[in-house]
Amino acid sequence: QVQLVESGGGLVQPGGSLRLSCAASGSIFSINTMGWYRQAPGKQREYVAAITSADNTNYATATYADSVKGRFTISRDNAKNTVYLQMNSLKPEDTAVYYCNAPARWGGPDYWGQGTQVTVSS
Repeated sequence: QVQLVESGGGLVQPGGSLRLSCAASGSIFSINTMGWYRQAPGKQREYVAAITSADNTNYATATYADSVKGRFTISRDNAKNTVYLQMNSLKPEDTAVYYCNAPARWGGPDYWGQGTQVTVSS
């Protein structure tokens, strides 16, 4: 089992920044890619960003949803088993609960964190 714990959400004004963190613990060897999803009220959960581990390729590959490209940056610290989401130029439409995600490396259901609320409002 893998446990994912998010932190760093909060209230921020439009144009502001926040950094989310997700710490993984447990059977870390059973995950590789880690990422973020979000769910706004009344909407489906949507993909935000993901990053692979650098253990096989000597570098980590990051991907982003079009809606956050150029504003959000995902990174990871493998020594701390932590993934980060730096969110800049935040917009009201970024308001959502943000969930950390880690697909199981060898099949089975994904691992999810409990979510952290991000509210962008003046």
